[in-house]
Amino acid sequence: MDQAALEAFKEAVYAHYAAAGRVFPWREHTSPWGVLVSEFMLQQTQTERVIPYWKRWMTLWPTPEALHKASLAEALREWGGLGYNRRCRYVKECARIITGKYGGQVPENPEKLLPLPGIGRYTANAVTCFAYNYPSVFIETNIRSAAIHFFFADRDAVKDTEIIPILDAALDRENPRNWYWALMDYGAALKKLTANPNRRSAHYTKQSRFEGSFRQRRGAVLRALVSQGPAPVEELCVRTGMKPEDLYEPLKSLEKESIVAEEEGVYKIKE
Repeated sequence: MDQAALEAFKEAVYAHYAAAGRVFPWREHTSPWGVLVSEFMLQQTQTERVIPYWKRWMTLWPTPEALHKASLAEALREWGGLGYNRRCRYVKECARIITGKYGGQVPENPEKLLPLPGIGRYTANAVTCFAYNYPSVFIETNIRSAAIHFFFADRDAVKDTEIIPILDAALDRENPRNWYWALMDYGAALKKLTANPNRRSAHYTKQSRFEGSFRQRRGAVLRALVSQGPAPVEELCVRTGMKPEDLYEPLKSLEKESIVAEEEGVYKIKE
């Protein structure tokens, strides 16, 4: 590992952060629960879109216990527009487990977070880092962009396994929270100044078109049930403008994820 290159990398990242670091509400108020909610909301969603949702959620449900007491329909109603609604179900389930098993306190250790619904290695490490300043090593799109831009300028198909050792060596172990905020901001800025470095990652995939997609149909079904209540397929056809055959897959998917339940031909949000 080239120590001079590492030092130059850290200097560039922190210099950018000092000059143009971004401000987000979940950075200003780093309650562990608020951090966990933000990490779920930020998955595959632009940061600016998340801000009003996060603020509203934290006003309505400032603790895991508060969300646990709410119905799934209420949570989905407030989630509406963020997309990838299974994330809402995951947050709701996390609230139940954290309330019952951990006394309402988000665990400080990544290994205790990993068994929770919807939480993988990245989310477990990110939550404990941002909530508790835990020195985790993790990677996401902006972090990846920063590392590829600085250390792999002439390479394509860069693997995360090549980047992780660099992140481990560069980690500011005294204040990992600030380091990752700075690193993410640096990576986000690069995408506006140059060709997206993340496209040179071996793990890069272009997001599929939304219009006419399964995701769009699924979202339409869920909105109809959340806003207008339980309904049979025939009524859902009227509400969504879709044919019965277009509803089958979305409904089965939502049932499988325990978001929707069916009883005697009537579909509703599951409790």
